[in-house]
Amino acid sequence: MPSVAVLCRGLLACSHVRVRRERGASAVEYGLLISGVAALIVSAVLLFGGSVTDLFTGTCDTVQAARSAGTC
Repeated sequence: MPSVAVLCRGLLACSHVRVRRERGASAVEYGLLISGVAALIVSAVLLFGGSVTDLFTGTCDTVQAARSAGTC
């Protein structure tokens, strides 16, 4: 029959391996989360990029017209 010390060492060794596995899984999960957020950002830029460019162009044209007319 194994002693208590041997059982404790075995239990600690198993828990140490388990923590390593969970850390690796956490890193993978965070990597997937970051890649998902990056994909959403790219999609938003592609989807709204043209309309935002038009908005800034219109604003710039309005400001330039107001400056040339001498009004603020």
